[in-house]
Amino acid sequence: MLLLSTKHLSLLIIIFVIASQSSCLAAARSVPDLTSKQSHDIANKWRDIDDNFHSSQRGSIPELKKYFRRFGYLPLQDHYNVSDDTFDEPFKSAILNFQTKLGLPVNGKLDFDTVSLIMAPRCGVPDSETTHSMHARQSYVFFPGKPRWARDAPMKLTYAFSKDNFIDYLNISDIKAVFKRAFAKWASVIPVSFVETDDYGFADITIGFYSGDHGDGEPFDGVLGVLAHSFTPENGRFHLDAAERWAIDFRSEKSAVAVDLESVAIHEIGHLLGLSHSSVKGAVMYPTLKPRDKKLDLSLDDVNGVQALYGSNPNFSISSLLESDISANQAVDLTRIRSSSLLWATLILDVLSIIFCM
Repeated sequence: MLLLSTKHLSLLIIIFVIASQSSCLAAARSVPDLTSKQSHDIANKWRDIDDNFHSSQRGSIPELKKYFRRFGYLPLQDHYNVSDDTFDEPFKSAILNFQTKLGLPVNGKLDFDTVSLIMAPRCGVPDSETTHSMHARQSYVFFPGKPRWARDAPMKLTYAFSKDNFIDYLNISDIKAVFKRAFAKWASVIPVSFVETDDYGFADITIGFYSGDHGDGEPFDGVLGVLAHSFTPENGRFHLDAAERWAIDFRSEKSAVAVDLESVAIHEIGHLLGLSHSSVKGAVMYPTLKPRDKKLDLSLDDVNGVQALYGSNPNFSISSLLESDISANQAVDLTRIRSSSLLWATLILDVLSIIFCM
């Protein structure tokens, strides 16, 4: 039987300690799943802003003020000058509100997490600050005036695709299947059905892919900026940025900047029904979505919000939603345990191989 020397045993203990500390750190704060270019851009942006606060060159602040104005955190009145590069009280208040709305640590600072979310691809609908939830744990938000579709029961809404504003690198039947699934997600929890029609002019909901300034006052800004936007009930317009690399299956779509079409469709349908953005990061109504990420399942916050507007689908059971969440979490935990076990086994074998070869 081989015995480890004191030196070898000490080496093994040190590696175990380092590995366990690394595992704890990884569990406490996950690393964002970004491409190397995005990580580089975010790091540079953060350094630029940080440097600007310690020098006379403060060119990044006006850009941030324009962002906060666009998404509802700064006033639209002409008397507030977004070109001003001072860190004034309205700007600080905008940062605080943004951090609160998106579930970040609220410190009023342009730290890495805050700037990362500012730079993240997102929905073009401004963030509403007023929550209509009756319970502190719920964060769903309605638009001002609490608009909803007013139809006789059973409610049926029609949707149609623009034949003139489409993308040609995805099969139209596949795109329609994505939207059918997205509408079905919401229909499963509220007494509303969604039916596709060819009559674009009379459809309740109209869907199309547009580039740049497309006539609705909300121009798109290119790849990985604003992904899409839709309008409140009963407007029904749903616009996606044609400049994005839309994906239905990430196994076949290899682009590092690909965006999951179904995730965005589910989110924007929530707006069409009357929901604004939620501060719950796991909710489909959270405003940002990373490239090559998916968010396909309604959270309890999403369900409570939309049911507050339309009531519950008689076939929906809240217990089934909770069971689904628990199963998903258990599957994730099991995957992590297996990955962790494999990592430890590999580490131990590598260490022992080094020791016995010394």
